[in-house]
Amino acid sequence: MDDRLTETQIEAPLSLAKAGGHGDRYGARADRMGRMAALGLPLPPGVVLDFATVASIAEGGPIPCIPDPIGPILALRASAGNRRWGGPQSILNVGLSDATLPALIDKIGARGALEAYRRAIRSYAVRVEGMDPEDFDNLLYDQMKFASRLGERDLEAIVAASKALYEDETGAPFPQSRDAQIEGALRAMAREWNAPTARILREANGAPPHAGLALIVQSMVFGLGDSRSGAGSFQPVDSSTGDAAPTGRYLPDAQGGDAGRGVRTPHMITEAERAEAGQTLPALETLEPAAFAALVDGAQTLTRGFGDTYEMQFTVECGRLFILDAEPVRRSSRAAVQIAVDLVECGVIGRETAILRIEPRSLIETLHPQVDPSARRDIFGTGLPASPGAATGTICFSPEAAMALHAQGEPAILVRVETSPEDIRGMHAAVAVLTVRGGMTSHAAVIARGLGLPCVVGASDLQLSLKAGELRARDGRVFRQGQRITVDGTSGEALAGAPAMVPAVPSPAFGRLMDWADEIRELGVRANADTPADAAMARRFKVDGIGLCRTEHMFFEGDRITVMREMIMAETVEERIAALDRLLPMQRADFAALFETMQGLPVTIRLLDPPLHEFLPHSEEEMAALAAATGLPLARVIARADDLREFNPMLGKRGVRLGITMPEIYDMQARAIFEAAYDAGSRTGAQVIPEIMIPLVSANREAELVKARVEAVAGAVMAERGGSLEYHIGVMVETPRGALRAGDLARSSHFLSFGTNDLTQMTYGLSRDDAGRFMRDYVQKGVFPEDPFHSLDIEGVGELLLIAAKRGRATRPDVTLGLCGEHGGDPESIRFCKVAGFDYVSCSPFRVPIARLAAAQATILTRNSAR
Repeated sequence: MDDRLTETQIEAPLSLAKAGGHGDRYGARADRMGRMAALGLPLPPGVVLDFATVASIAEGGPIPCIPDPIGPILALRASAGNRRWGGPQSILNVGLSDATLPALIDKIGARGALEAYRRAIRSYAVRVEGMDPEDFDNLLYDQMKFASRLGERDLEAIVAASKALYEDETGAPFPQSRDAQIEGALRAMAREWNAPTARILREANGAPPHAGLALIVQSMVFGLGDSRSGAGSFQPVDSSTGDAAPTGRYLPDAQGGDAGRGVRTPHMITEAERAEAGQTLPALETLEPAAFAALVDGAQTLTRGFGDTYEMQFTVECGRLFILDAEPVRRSSRAAVQIAVDLVECGVIGRETAILRIEPRSLIETLHPQVDPSARRDIFGTGLPASPGAATGTICFSPEAAMALHAQGEPAILVRVETSPEDIRGMHAAVAVLTVRGGMTSHAAVIARGLGLPCVVGASDLQLSLKAGELRARDGRVFRQGQRITVDGTSGEALAGAPAMVPAVPSPAFGRLMDWADEIRELGVRANADTPADAAMARRFKVDGIGLCRTEHMFFEGDRITVMREMIMAETVEERIAALDRLLPMQRADFAALFETMQGLPVTIRLLDPPLHEFLPHSEEEMAALAAATGLPLARVIARADDLREFNPMLGKRGVRLGITMPEIYDMQARAIFEAAYDAGSRTGAQVIPEIMIPLVSANREAELVKARVEAVAGAVMAERGGSLEYHIGVMVETPRGALRAGDLARSSHFLSFGTNDLTQMTYGLSRDDAGRFMRDYVQKGVFPEDPFHSLDIEGVGELLLIAAKRGRATRPDVTLGLCGEHGGDPESIRFCKVAGFDYVSCSPFRVPIARLAAAQATILTRNSAR
């Protein structure tokens, strides 16, 4: 024996059964298999060479002695620190030689033993000596020309030819020494791990530069041979639904991954699965009932011991089951929820563990229809995935066209360069929205998320010409109004035609998981809801209230826009008040419906925020129509529109600035809120405590001026209606100065609600509507780790929030802190809000379940870190 194989030179390999719990030295697979052995599962015996030993082998160091009791024929398997890092493929049948062949023939039969020998020579030649695998495959195929199933003499001929080919290429005979084969195979696997390409690939998957590799040396078990042997895979649940349904594949007279290679038709695992598939081949359940029963029992043992559901790779040798490895079952988002809930109800894991296992964003697949993963995707445009889900419909280039199509009962997809408040009616009528420009917090993105519409924005590889009536793709294809397309807001893709869809079907398990999350979470979750329909949707998702009602969206419905425009066109306060008096009952009815729907839950209503020019028509035709409707001269309409036009309207006369310079607007809204609170309270019997939010406040004096007028209106309404009415007044913090002066603002405010869309925009000096044009490049080049409009910028905007929270609470300890930007539906941002001591987050209704789960996770993680 080569002196390098003596055990005295280096530490002896660790028994596989003792490797569990030592993943830091022996890798994930060895740790897993060691724990499986400790559970009593039927694994072939083996030993493990640790990271240091394998690193030494790669550098030409000594080979440890592999004890003979493990077996004369071995399987070598790689064990990296993380299974995502990959590693060399297994080398099987190591040690098989002319001397060990007779004993194997006695064990599994001549044909199976010779097939194993053929594979051993091929594997060693390719992996150790670097020979071309096709040369050996050609030997097999040449022999198979004469027989579809190779017999003993055929295999003897192939083995002889394989040996000759090996010797011809290497200049030496195929090694007949077990130790020589072990040394060659171990060194080859160690070299593979350290190859430059392997290093690059695993580092791309998150491995550290000097990640180690362990090697598992196991006794070889054989699925080759007589009819009572084979190999396959098994899992106890359905990967799509998570329902208990044993499934898998089994191939008699097979080894390793043969069952999945498609060379022969595999057998099903259960008779139920076989019958459903219409297969005639008997299932493993019938072929080997004892092995099948051991598989089912092993799966249950593994689930109880590991706290999860696993897929097992197995071999049946002469009717006896051996488990070779196991990995968590691959699962859809729906299946992940079902599996987690089932494990809780079986007592395998606790509720907190189940909650932490579900990625909140994955709930999207449960809440929205999706393109079938198996469907062909004919992609003609890509953009930002602004609102999840998928829908198929007919292209409409105007909101009017979408409304007309909706009236006919046909699905419409609104395609625009970018949307504006005037498009809201068309968005309500559409099943999806596609825009050429825009970012994750653009008008189209925010409104689509609120409506639950699939939406792709910033599809800059598309060109939309309204004049020509066509949408042109980069590949030259042209799409016109009336053609059918599909918008996939989950992937950010526009697809031609109508691919198959998977409907959204929340399961009972989903409801149970959400109930557990609500029991645990400490952070409130509210919804951004502007209409009674939005509020009803929010109630379906079990919100804690409405955190943001954007009143401007109420003015675009029906004939209200005309009255609103009359108010804007007014040149005197008296004219403006007259138009506002006509808007008052409309607003009152809207607010009353919101209060009734929420039945006593908090409702935060933001007073009018956008600049007035957004409500005015832009084209000459629309201005002429407005002149005709109001009886005003066209020249006056045009002049008024010009007068309201600003160079930078988002930083102009909007928000609280409107309330101070045109106080009658906020007076009307306040009266509508208070009167609606009385009306809703009397009809439902629930106490209504409206929360009035003043937008875009940067100085406490702004809040004081508006608050004084709101309180005066409240006093007047209470005097008219009789009795008292409780209400809260707060501010929306959207500017850096507002955040820095939060201590001052808290003196006049019951609550501080942080609008992180605008706060991010102003902190960065970025236009949230235009940033999408270059944001992808910025993220790819590492300028920003993530789009700050998508996930809260913890370092910059987050620091402003922390400062504001500290200063606000220092002035008023009981001030309520909320976040009502689109970040309210982002899990990482929600975790930050929990740590920062916020009271609630608010997001679009369809993101509420994501926020509820993320809030529960934040509570659990915060508790765990404090222990």
